[in-house]
Amino acid sequence: MVRSFDWGLEHINGHPGQHDARWFVGEYASEAIARSEQWYAAPEVSDYRLDSENVLTFTSPLESPWPENNIVHAQFFPARKSGPAVLILPNWNAKWQGQVPLCHWFERVGITALKMSLPYHDRRMAHGHERADQLVGPNIGLTLHANRQAVLDARSCLTWLQRQGYDRLGILGTSIGSSVGYITLVHDKRVRAGGFFHVSTYFADVVSKGMTTNHVWEALRHEVTVDELREFWAPVSPMPYVERGMGANRNTFMVYGKYDPTFLPELTHEMLGALRKSGAEPRTLELPVGHYSLELAPFSYIAGWRMFTYFLEALG
Repeated sequence: MVRSFDWGLEHINGHPGQHDARWFVGEYASEAIARSEQWYAAPEVSDYRLDSENVLTFTSPLESPWPENNIVHAQFFPARKSGPAVLILPNWNAKWQGQVPLCHWFERVGITALKMSLPYHDRRMAHGHERADQLVGPNIGLTLHANRQAVLDARSCLTWLQRQGYDRLGILGTSIGSSVGYITLVHDKRVRAGGFFHVSTYFADVVSKGMTTNHVWEALRHEVTVDELREFWAPVSPMPYVERGMGANRNTFMVYGKYDPTFLPELTHEMLGALRKSGAEPRTLELPVGHYSLELAPFSYIAGWRMFTYFLEALG
């Protein structure tokens, strides 16, 4: 049985071992948001390596207990030796070959792509696991740690691209990659443009209300309320940074499904309303699809083409 507050605090830096774990996690989350610029500051990476198959590897700036997860893997699709480049962050439980066609399309339109494997995914999967349940799971401390790691890894990928001569950087995220990507965008001024497939507010709202994460909420709902979970996972949610106005002047394009049972439409509209209230002017595209049917023709062609033209304009 998962006992969310009996384990997981070891993944939170500075945990002094208090018995009142709820209080501690709440204080930790509040402090992380207040000093998010420091919490999401990526330490220097010294071991970048690009192999003959254009696979970039390096040691993650944030260590986890699983050695496999501590080596970041990213697939490089160079269109040019300099100029524009987009970091691509896939969806939850995406496979190694997932979104490769998307990367090739970016190559064809003259934009270099770097597709990063999220923590605990494909080549980074923890030994003995078949899913990336550490990134979205009932272990509250581990979920915080894993999503923070994803942002630090993404920022390290951006640093590598910059060192290669790519001076016009964008970021494209899908589903949880959208959440990680937005948080990266608002904390990294090098990112000129952000494209996001699926949009939502708080991590806890998606987990508690979404169809895909119902099993995670079932393991949590007898131990925490939605309000508590929203507070605990706030540092890895886009909404607190929107409410602080951190994304007000950022160039973004957001694509979402009218019938999405995972990122519920009311959450998407709440997020867009908060962005506009904070002074942001995101471009948007609503399609008559769900969460996964966005990947199907003809909607994938519509969404893909609009996304390509957006980045060509934003990074051109």
